Amino acid sequence: MHVAPPSTATVQDHVALAEIELCGELMIAASAADEDRLSPDRIDEVLKVAAERSAAATSAKE
Repeated sequence: MHVAPPSTATVQDHVALAEIELCGELMIAASAADEDRLSPDRIDEVLKVAAERSAAATSAKE
């Protein structure tokens, strides 16, 4: 049986890291919320969806 030697290079999946960060932000917001669930508007706020949409709309107009 051949086992690959340990690699010194770190492989990073930037998409996965971003998703983990967003999940963490949602968990923090949920734990701080008074209600049982986050509203869709609050989720969008935490994930900065409106800011992304605004930036995309601005870029599309240019």
